[in-house]
Amino acid sequence: MSRLETPYPIQTAPRFLVSVRNVLEAESACLSEADLVDAKDPALGALGALDVGLVRAMVAQVAGRKATSAVAGEPKDARDLAARVAAMAATGVDYVKVALPPALRADPAALVAAAGEAPGRLIAVLFAEDGVDLPALPRLAEAGFVGAMIDTGAKNGRRLTDWITPDDLAAFTTACRAQGLISGLAGSLCLADIPALAGLGAGYLGFRGGLCLGGDRRAALDPKRVAEAARTLRAAGRRDAA
Repeated sequence: MSRLETPYPIQTAPRFLVSVRNVLEAESACLSEADLVDAKDPALGALGALDVGLVRAMVAQVAGRKATSAVAGEPKDARDLAARVAAMAATGVDYVKVALPPALRADPAALVAAAGEAPGRLIAVLFAEDGVDLPALPRLAEAGFVGAMIDTGAKNGRRLTDWITPDDLAAFTTACRAQGLISGLAGSLCLADIPALAGLGAGYLGFRGGLCLGGDRRAALDPKRVAEAARTLRAAGRRDAA
């Protein structure tokens, strides 16, 4: 079983991803009930990549206590995609997440080359503004990707469910399972989104801004919000399992 794959039945709580920007936040996430510590630079947009040296230090700090992932940014073309994935995979992070615009996700050779740079560790990020691209999922699985997630590309106050309905999100998670892909949902999520999203079958829900001081994704994580999110996710899982 992959470290990101949820051990719970489909109707129970997804795992809890917390995006962090430095070693201090990585340690804070480790001490919380986070399941996945995800390295990203919120100052550089939705999929801003941190310096690989910093990611390597964050992986060392986590030291296997939690699963780790890191975003590799938004590639311009197939060559940039493979290079970004290779650089981030070399940090020792458990999983690499990379944005895949429509043109790249329709290029089988580019997908295979990228997956080859992080075997069994690569997760595609599809932006909600592009809609739910179910036909891309078999290509990702065939190329060797381990998972797919939907996130919002623009961080302007619109949340995931402002772009995609819960029914369509459930269709995405169902299609991921059919292809053997781990699924994730993210996109300016706040604690109030958890009850509606927790039962949609996602492998994990990803958070950043909703866990930060003042709701500002560029500010520091608020340990109280992180703890509350963890409690809400667990409670949602217990309720759905009842």
